Amino acid sequence: MDASVIVVGAGPAGLMLAGELRLAGVDVIVLDRLAERTGESRGIGFTTRTMEVFDQRGLLPRFGEIETGNHGHFGGIPLDLALLGAAHRAARTVPQSITETVLEGWARELGAGIRRGHEVVAVRNLGDRAEVRVREESGERTLSARYVVGCDGGRSQVRKATGFDFPGTEATTELFLADVRGVELEPRMVADRVVGGMVMTANLGGGLYRIIVSEHGAPPQRRDGPPPFGEVADAWKRLTGIDISHAEPVWVSAFGDAARQVTEYRRGRVLLAGDAAHVHLPAGGQGMNTGIQDSVNLGWKLAAVLRGTAPAELLDTYHGERHEVGRRLLLNTRAQSLLILGGTDVQPLRDVLAELVRYEEVARHLAAKASGLDIRYDVGGGTHPLLGARMPHLELGGTSSTALLRAGRGVLLDLADNPHLRRRAADWADRIDIVTARPGELPRSGELQETGGVLIRPDGHVAWIAPGSHFDLATALERWFGPAR
Repeated sequence: MDASVIVVGAGPAGLMLAGELRLAGVDVIVLDRLAERTGESRGIGFTTRTMEVFDQRGLLPRFGEIETGNHGHFGGIPLDLALLGAAHRAARTVPQSITETVLEGWARELGAGIRRGHEVVAVRNLGDRAEVRVREESGERTLSARYVVGCDGGRSQVRKATGFDFPGTEATTELFLADVRGVELEPRMVADRVVGGMVMTANLGGGLYRIIVSEHGAPPQRRDGPPPFGEVADAWKRLTGIDISHAEPVWVSAFGDAARQVTEYRRGRVLLAGDAAHVHLPAGGQGMNTGIQDSVNLGWKLAAVLRGTAPAELLDTYHGERHEVGRRLLLNTRAQSLLILGGTDVQPLRDVLAELVRYEEVARHLAAKASGLDIRYDVGGGTHPLLGARMPHLELGGTSSTALLRAGRGVLLDLADNPHLRRRAADWADRIDIVTARPGELPRSGELQETGGVLIRPDGHVAWIAPGSHFDLATALERWFGPAR
């Protein structure tokens, strides 16, 4: 084998997966067809959940000063994300180029092999391993690994070569996106309607502005490359009356509202993550963030199987958990597409939804959906609201529930100084960290009131909690971390 895992695609999802695998001690090679990073801004900002995920791995300081805020939207309907009470706020202006730089640096420090200028032209799923045919400057050769993960975007070669079904809906319209300099533009939100289409403006700092423009009735185009900036400027002028043709285009792109998802995230030795598994209108930047979270869900499971501490069936939970997340993602982005791109005929729907979000329960529901905080996995029966959900940040005197996840291991929090609980988990101490909170550190209000113990998976989701789970701790440990030592 050339590596235990070959990851195809050095975007945010692929680089995050490489870091997660190396954190668990698994050797990994990342292949990317481009000779160097593009430096394009592409996806901008992080949802609240992605901020939490990066904090779990100690990555946030690497991004430097991050502009954050509690203002969000659902299809242009304003939302107050502060309703969620999360420890982090959403990040606004971090371009994807910076995200990739940070994640690549982290993955390389951990020992990941990242090979650029390596284009995957074929993939073979061979039962006990997988092979990729790679074209590089010196010619073609074949690499083999125990698993191959396609993180190579919406046009994924891995997905096509391995025969994954990718049903969904075709694009019905085309939108332009451009980052420009040399002009000063007023902020425009989705809710700021214009006759004949939709325009958005965001100030990215340093004299750089992002614009998005969509004209009603603009048909999707088959393009071999980015559209000429003149097309973007012309559409902008038709909708706003403002001439930006003299601006300097830093990056120009076109995209549509197609919505597709593979029917399975795993076929034997080949798995998919990120846009390789799901494409949709990039409403609220959810695509890149979901791809990063796909990788965090997959990384520790794949590592456990490769180390032999968990059976291969653990990988089935990757599809079971993330396919549902992807399905709901397509559902909410398609709904937002109607609200954002629809004309005056959709205005009554917008008005009704604007009325509904005045109710806190509705606003909280949509805010959680837009922030990635509504995800709750089926980890077994139970009554506690945190079971299967992400563990909220909990200060524990010199450390926190977030900091305890830095090593990418599971964590058992003993919140009642219960020696029986610690003894019960001792046979899994090679895979989880057992931590006892000091007296007085646990808040006796909210979701953790009277909680005696919490088992947290490496991805930050609660796998067992007492009281509240309908199964014992040993059952949960064996399910997620394999048989006892």
